[in-house]
Amino acid sequence: MNLEWINDVVFMHEIASKHGLIGNHMLAIVHWFMLILFIGWSIFLGVILYKFRAKKNPKANYHGITSHFSTHIEVGVVIVEIVLLMGFAFPLWAKRTDIDARPTGDDVVNLRAVGEQFRWYFHYAGADKAVGITDYHEINTGDNPIGLRKDDPNAKDDFISIGELVLPKGRPCVIQVTSKDVIHGLAIVPMFVQQDAIPGQEIPMWFIPQKTGTWDIVCAQLCGASHAKMTARIEVVSPEEFDEWYAEQRPLLPQD
Repeated sequence: MNLEWINDVVFMHEIASKHGLIGNHMLAIVHWFMLILFIGWSIFLGVILYKFRAKKNPKANYHGITSHFSTHIEVGVVIVEIVLLMGFAFPLWAKRTDIDARPTGDDVVNLRAVGEQFRWYFHYAGADKAVGITDYHEINTGDNPIGLRKDDPNAKDDFISIGELVLPKGRPCVIQVTSKDVIHGLAIVPMFVQQDAIPGQEIPMWFIPQKTGTWDIVCAQLCGASHAKMTARIEVVSPEEFDEWYAEQRPLLPQD
């Protein structure tokens, strides 16, 4: 049964990745559980206010409710929370961060996302499908903003896209996330992925787009005065359109 219409009713974001439905179900379970708790405790509070109102109890009763009903409910809530955390949240998180689960193969799109106040650079591997080595000493704002090593043969065909992440539908995508200056956060909401961009580190994240379209990318870490303007765009196209776009890109480094 397709229940995505519920997302529209409660203003949830659409799901555009293969694993997104699982994450969305987890969120739905948590939110429904919290709604049940809210309604239940509200009813309980109303009963208490009515039962111990001053008109019915002119003399203070320092014993209150002697039943252990509320204690049993609290224990039950704790058990449910432990099940959600240990049985669902931890396994989902472990699966999304397990390096051994990272996609491999000829159809994988490998690239880097480089954060900078206040923009995103998307560094694609060229035809060799191998991302070139970078060095912060090589960074040049105009000609080489990501610091590609000119002596690395894998860097010769690499190219960058500023503020626009183009990906093919149905192909695994692996993004190495990093930063040039301060900590940023690459948040691609419809793909249900987010990763901190930390200077000096490259942290991988991966997903498979399953829906074509265009969505916003935002920075999920407060990174300075213009943090709110640090946006980009993700565009998922058909594999054929992506191959055509890919072939039209020009290498960042000058060719010999």
